[in-house]
Amino acid sequence: MSHLNTIASRVSQIKHLTQLHAQVIHHSLQHHSYWVSLLISHCTRLRAPPFYTRLIFNSAQQPNVYAFTNMLKFYSHVGAHDDVIALFDCMRVSGVIPDAFVFPILIKSWGKAAIVFHGHVLKTGHQGDRYVRNAIMDVYTKHGPISFARKLFDEMSERMIADWNSMISGYWRWGNKVEADKLFTLMPERNVITWTAMVTGYSKTRDLVTAKRYFDQMPEKNVVSWNAMLSGYAQNGFAEEAIDLFNVMVNRRVQPDETTWVVVISSCSDRADPKLANSLVNMLNQKNVRLNCLVKTALLDMHAKCGNLAAAKNIFEELGAFRNAVAWNAMISAYTRVGDLNSARELFDRMPRKNVVSWNSMIAGYAQNGQSTMAIEVFKEMIKSKDMKPDEVTMVSVISACGHLGALELGNWALNIVNENQISLSISGYNSVIFMFSKCGSMKDAKRVFKKMETRDVISFNTLITGFAAHGDGFSAINLMRKMKEDGFQPDRITYIGVLTACSHAGMLEEGQRVFDSISTPDVDHYACMIDLLGRVGKLDEAKRLIEKMPMVPHAGVYGSLLNASRIRKRIDLGEFAATELFKIEPENSGNYVLLSNMYASMGRWGDVERIREEMRLGGVKKTTGWSWVEFGGKLHKFIVGDKSHQRSKDIYKLLKELREKMKKAGYTADKESVLRDVEEEEKEEIVGTHSEKLAVCFGILVSEAGAIIRVVKNLRVCWDCHEAMKMISKLEGREIIMRDNNRFHCFHNGSCSCMDHW
Repeated sequence: MSHLNTIASRVSQIKHLTQLHAQVIHHSLQHHSYWVSLLISHCTRLRAPPFYTRLIFNSAQQPNVYAFTNMLKFYSHVGAHDDVIALFDCMRVSGVIPDAFVFPILIKSWGKAAIVFHGHVLKTGHQGDRYVRNAIMDVYTKHGPISFARKLFDEMSERMIADWNSMISGYWRWGNKVEADKLFTLMPERNVITWTAMVTGYSKTRDLVTAKRYFDQMPEKNVVSWNAMLSGYAQNGFAEEAIDLFNVMVNRRVQPDETTWVVVISSCSDRADPKLANSLVNMLNQKNVRLNCLVKTALLDMHAKCGNLAAAKNIFEELGAFRNAVAWNAMISAYTRVGDLNSARELFDRMPRKNVVSWNSMIAGYAQNGQSTMAIEVFKEMIKSKDMKPDEVTMVSVISACGHLGALELGNWALNIVNENQISLSISGYNSVIFMFSKCGSMKDAKRVFKKMETRDVISFNTLITGFAAHGDGFSAINLMRKMKEDGFQPDRITYIGVLTACSHAGMLEEGQRVFDSISTPDVDHYACMIDLLGRVGKLDEAKRLIEKMPMVPHAGVYGSLLNASRIRKRIDLGEFAATELFKIEPENSGNYVLLSNMYASMGRWGDVERIREEMRLGGVKKTTGWSWVEFGGKLHKFIVGDKSHQRSKDIYKLLKELREKMKKAGYTADKESVLRDVEEEEKEEIVGTHSEKLAVCFGILVSEAGAIIRVVKNLRVCWDCHEAMKMISKLEGREIIMRDNNRFHCFHNGSCSCMDHW
């Protein structure tokens, strides 16, 4: 049978293994334990499919201890720990006595239960075997208590290098750097595993300087050592350093393995640099690297993050049955990143087994593409799944989606789920809660959460400052920026935009000017805020002069601020100038046409109104439909102008009529200047009288308890007539009405508005 042994010694691929297996069967040796054991050992080394390996084992008539041991090794190698235990039971039933090599396999497969198994080893007298002893100690270092492992270690009369390495790795695993350092210093002889354990340990504590020092001091390095340092850089966000180290590795002619390529490709993904991605792909091709599933999956993710959707899709299709959850999730994220939510949802629905990352990818995809309602609907599906629990990433997306919708009721429901699932929030989580409360008009709660935070970052301050800005609270915004500096945080461009916007909404010219002058290099958005502020306090000519002095090309926000100020101050000359520029920059934005048309309509220039309408028609520009919604019963109830589709429309219009009569008696007169058409006065009044926000408020009054706050979200800027009507309704009905339009919050209370009629 020497020729069979020769064939066996040359097995390096699955096809060689199947050829050897065929020869064994040809010589009717498939029932012999020796050949079964040999074939299984090759299966383990080559990662053969479990069903094929099991077929080989089952062909043995009376498997001996070596066949059983090799099959146990195979199951352990592929992570089939339940099969390890089941096969061991079968071994005992068959009367085959396990040797010392069996127990380490069993102990590792039993995990925490191996602590109980320790007693069984003592009874069978195998505790003296150094490999069994090391396996037991290794379990204690992984599952605890670590003190038990140390007791075994201290009781050893002779220690192998593997024993020292197990203890050092164990201490790192349990975060005990001091003891790991001590043992490393005491260790009489170190090998490459010892040094690598120190590199990995320090990398996990984010001390990459010390990790690199140990790496540089290593007497010899293998590919695992290089991978440890590469992973340290990559996992701590130092993609640049990881790629530089990889280049050193290649220059020293160290052959990268699968792990190396996965780490380097992942670092390239974090950089999202298409040129770097292409150079890496070229290197893989030049070196004829065999791409396994892990490397292909990493490549898929890299192409997706670098914007090469076609390449990502090709790899996804190539993977076929070997697609894992990472591949599915990467492809779903790739589609959501480019806004192709239909393709993302199709993949999500096809996915055979979803994990929490899959759900998070789909929820975040909807939330980040402006489909907050769908994000919450998918989240509701997720929590219905009994085997799926949300994590902090899930909740950050959901809470933020509630904020975008202005849905306070849903936001509080989401926070209850956080508490029920005992999800601990990081700074990012708390920032999303501040954002949600701010966007829902509950600044009291936003401030409470901010004060509760033990640790804050720049985003924490910016989120609350932006909230103050939307509510027109200029003084609070300035004071918070002052506190931000006192706490050692440097304001960034977002901070200044928030503070300047707050000053603008509050009409605080002097304070805003001081803030603007303090910015070393203001950008175009800071100029836009300053022009908005000058416009709001009536200094329109000064605003135009500032535009002319700008060191950069103005964007739409700059001219939009001037156009709105011109409308309020009835400066048709500046309004026409701003609108003309806006038509060039964003010809598809209907809001600019509508504002200019409103100006013409207020002056009775109906010919110009029709001219603007004709320009819109010829340019294919459609007016954005205005809508408002109110949250009630876990749903968002949406209304448009003259809407009669709601199931309570009769009650809404009845209440609206009653309120209109009350308001007229209190001195209210409908403002019809914003009506674009040259129609009869009575018809104008009817048009403005059924604007969406009025219908939404009436619905809110009908469904809420007396005295309860009514919260309304509107997608466009609230018109002057509705603004005046809301002030009167708040006084007549004794209600606080909090309205968020596309520009700011308006808090109507007892006949006045928080914006002080400055919006």
